[in-house]
Amino acid sequence: MPVIAIFFPVPIAIAITAFVHLMNNIFKLILLRKTIQWPVALKFGFPAVLAAIPGAWLLTYLSDLPPVTSYYFFHILAIVEPIKIVVGVLLIIFATLEWRAIGQSAFFTAKWLPVGGLISGFFGGLSGQQGAFRTPFLLHSGLNKEQFIATNASIAVLVDGTRLLIYGVTFHSLWGDQLTPAFLFAIVCAAFLGSMVGIVGLKKIRFSFIQHLVIILLYFLGTLILLGII
Repeated sequence: MPVIAIFFPVPIAIAITAFVHLMNNIFKLILLRKTIQWPVALKFGFPAVLAAIPGAWLLTYLSDLPPVTSYYFFHILAIVEPIKIVVGVLLIIFATLEWRAIGQSAFFTAKWLPVGGLISGFFGGLSGQQGAFRTPFLLHSGLNKEQFIATNASIAVLVDGTRLLIYGVTFHSLWGDQLTPAFLFAIVCAAFLGSMVGIVGLKKIRFSFIQHLVIILLYFLGTLILLGII
């Protein structure tokens, strides 16, 4: 979304990202559909869908609040907004809890899946940042690599489909003539290609590598959002 926001207004960037994520995750499900763990997907996904609805509506309200401050980070105009502060702080907290859980008893155990669904769905509807909240909970649900990606994608499809329905009326009036069929086709094809490359490389990496990578990205993304850089 931050990359798309360089070229399009933020509301359109959010809509494009949601659409691409939906198509991309549907493609993942086609490739890995046999490895979906439906008990985990439904236990997490149903609360996530319910929470995505108020989260999406709250986005409209918070987007109208004035920024807390703004400054230049090199040549980038960084705008610190209330919603960015909330999301950034939560991502950093999640990363810290996950880091402390390595080598110890897991903090985000399977019993917390419904709670994780509520948190992920709400912030997915609110800011689109659902994956970062969803991943720490699914990492400790007893899934292997293929099951983790397929189950993760199935939940994302449920949430993205829900928030796209809510975004629909608003974003439809903003898209205008900017999003041509050729553009949408190109970004969806790029997402599909990324999924294929990722699935091929999946067999060559260890699950512990995914866990450490997630922690690093949570810290990195949380800090950038908190500082208003993205």
